[in-house]
Amino acid sequence: MIITPVYAGLLALWFLVLSCRVDGQRASGNSDPELRRRVRAQENFSKFVPIVLLLIGILELGHFPALVLHALGTTLLLARLLHGYSASFQSSSKFGCHWGNRLTLALLFVCGVLCVYQGISSRLPF
Repeated sequence: MIITPVYAGLLALWFLVLSCRVDGQRASGNSDPELRRRVRAQENFSKFVPIVLLLIGILELGHFPALVLHALGTTLLLARLLHGYSASFQSSSKFGCHWGNRLTLALLFVCGVLCVYQGISSRLPF
């Protein structure tokens, strides 16, 4: 089973929801705080998700255990759902935005460390 595409697809669908909410608000001609919240949720997603998915994909190519990859992918999905729902669907979004971002930053750190570990522990061809 290829793991990264499953999470990439689920996250793409969530990004589509966030994008449609921004487009729908813009179509109504409003530029109020609600639109700014929706745009921030969409921008935050597009800032972090690609790099974390890329790192998970690199780990998958390096044959990391499926359980680790699923744990990383599931955590990323939950973190982005938490942040996106709080920022785009609720007027008071401090808890979800805070913890969604913290989880995402923790994943960025963990994936980065695992990629460095993978690179260092690989046998060099020379």
